[in-house]
Amino acid sequence: MSASIVERVRAVDPVMRILSTSTLIATLGRGVFLTLTVLYLNFVVHLPAGQIAIVLGASSVTGIVFSLLGGHLSDRLSARRLLLGAVVAEAAGLVCYSLVSTFLVALLVACSTGAAQAIGHSARAAIIARAFTGPTRVHTRAVLRTLTNIGISVGSGFSGIALAVGTPFAFRTSLIAAGGVYLVGQLNLARLPPSVDAPGTSGADPANDGDDPLIDPTAIAAEQLPPQQRSTRARAGGRPGLSPWRNPQYLVFAMLTGVFAVQFSLEEVGVPLWVAHDTSAPRSILSVLLITNTAIVIAFTVRLSRNTHRMRVAGRANALAGGLFVVACLVYAAAQGLPAVAACAVLIVGAAAGAFCEVLSQASMWGMSFELADPDRAGAYQGLVGTTFSMGSAIGPTLVAVTALALGMIGWIVLGAIMLAAALGTTWIAFRAARLRPELA
Repeated sequence: MSASIVERVRAVDPVMRILSTSTLIATLGRGVFLTLTVLYLNFVVHLPAGQIAIVLGASSVTGIVFSLLGGHLSDRLSARRLLLGAVVAEAAGLVCYSLVSTFLVALLVACSTGAAQAIGHSARAAIIARAFTGPTRVHTRAVLRTLTNIGISVGSGFSGIALAVGTPFAFRTSLIAAGGVYLVGQLNLARLPPSVDAPGTSGADPANDGDDPLIDPTAIAAEQLPPQQRSTRARAGGRPGLSPWRNPQYLVFAMLTGVFAVQFSLEEVGVPLWVAHDTSAPRSILSVLLITNTAIVIAFTVRLSRNTHRMRVAGRANALAGGLFVVACLVYAAAQGLPAVAACAVLIVGAAAGAFCEVLSQASMWGMSFELADPDRAGAYQGLVGTTFSMGSAIGPTLVAVTALALGMIGWIVLGAIMLAAALGTTWIAFRAARLRPELA
């Protein structure tokens, strides 16, 4: 490893530490919130299930619009200041849930919080795209994803205190505490350096003026340079960067990524309802399935994300993820009609297959979303991926309901086929990119 690469890694290490610390602390609060929100709206605010579904759905739809806006603003404003403002607004929204008393107020708070969260996600992704290069970017996303699962798991454990007490005061106090912890964790983001902003948005000097005497432009292709250098060279040459809306390859990739987001709806909505209504397994098995998923994600995300910045590796990982999703669907379907013990064993196998699918699909998505993007428009590209992912999350419950839950085995097969087609489409894009741009292979 050359001295320049070592210096570059050392230079970005502080950014990694800041993001990691913020993520771990903040997700403790997020874990409490995610566990208590639905029960709080139902048992304390007394909203019926239909209205709660509308509140959660409206929050997801809000995220579709504001993910795109967040990416757009991350290219034109200081991304670190935008991120800090977004997380402060999100923390305020979490606290405001404790003041909800009616459906309309719940809807307003959910949409406001969802908007802030979407902007923050896009800004954070743009920061990672600029602060890191190649495998380090994917590694960073993998580490942050692992820390997120750890934080949410521990936070969910703390939420058990409010659930055990069961009073409105306990719920409201826990939500306020969750918002406070979330805010404290995210305030560390104020220490991010100006270098994570797009050139010209923070007053910081660019990483390189395009004429670095240490870099021989005849020996190193522009695509092999770090994002900051590529961006600055492009601007010096008068090219503002290609909009993701004018990049057909990236548009198709983003849409397929959105389709694959349905896997989370299966875990959060489809499997619980399938277990409760169509199998003989006790409902308590759902906690075991959640623990199985969380343990696999924590244990394998960093390991299985290695080299997914290379397009062939990312393509193979996504094809394998599609196959595992089909396996998970068939195994879940097979649980119907089995005795309780056998059904539990089969469901755990399905949860494991689904968890490995999640790890591999996310790793390949991170690598492709960074490497296929124009570095001059990092925020816009990451915002587009966030938008399509939010769209997939919004339509996911309905898709799962009209296939697996409504049609049984046939529906599970249809759902698996849809996801496999999306995975193989993404794989084709990855292999095509590797063929046309050998430096990405």
